[in-house]
Amino acid sequence: MNRQELINLINKKQSFLCVGLDSDITKIPQHLLKEEDPVFEFNKSIIEATLPFAVAYKPNLAFYESNGIKGLISLKKTIEYLANKRQECFMIADAKRGDIGNTSKQYAKAMFSKEGDFDFDAITIAPYMGKDSVMPFLDFPNKWVILLALTSNEGASDFQYIEDRNGTALFERVLSVSQQWNTSKENLMFVCGATKAEKFTDIRKIAPEHFLLVPGVGAQGGSLKEVCKYGLNKDCGLLVNSSRGIIFADTSEDFDKVAKEKARQIQEEMSLYLKNI
Repeated sequence: MNRQELINLINKKQSFLCVGLDSDITKIPQHLLKEEDPVFEFNKSIIEATLPFAVAYKPNLAFYESNGIKGLISLKKTIEYLANKRQECFMIADAKRGDIGNTSKQYAKAMFSKEGDFDFDAITIAPYMGKDSVMPFLDFPNKWVILLALTSNEGASDFQYIEDRNGTALFERVLSVSQQWNTSKENLMFVCGATKAEKFTDIRKIAPEHFLLVPGVGAQGGSLKEVCKYGLNKDCGLLVNSSRGIIFADTSEDFDKVAKEKARQIQEEMSLYLKNI
């Protein structure tokens, strides 16, 4: 999905909600455990319930890889299910890859090519190893790299705020330098956590037109209102992720109905912010 297609989808649904499929088998409703593939059945129900209100889905690969081959099969089935709805959603691999060039090339093949079985639209990348660890992912047309810039976790302050002699923080350098790597707003996004909404003004000075993937709204305490106040641009420019606040909002047999209502509430709030751009 290219940038204009993503913008069109946001406008069509009046939403920039990304649902995180952090599908922990120990937390899904107990009645699903009798199914042959409980995680896939859970994901399918969540997708069906939230698709009218969400523009993106973001499986966190750790929750699948930790279950070995069974987990990867659940992930593959989930991606195949989403692929049948490709015009209705943007698919993000929350993988946080990043390694030397030849290794990144294999990671990119795994996540982006049909030979790799997944064919995601985008992947999250840790940029610590620099340009040559990122470029192999940018070789795939209409695929997106989402670089970690300013994350929502407590440990973000360990490195991301360190300033150089010119007073430039590390996360700011990630934002600026990566735009010199033969990239554009067409294929590069940045992860910027909702718990750091006060920094979005500075982020938008460096990356005014790029899309931002924003975790941390909901269970982590981030404010959608604050994110939109400082982060929206003329094309929306945001994908705001909610995981636990939607998918684990209820563990009864009505979990999908509750997830649908949670997604609807977020979408309705988002539609109000979109009217102001």
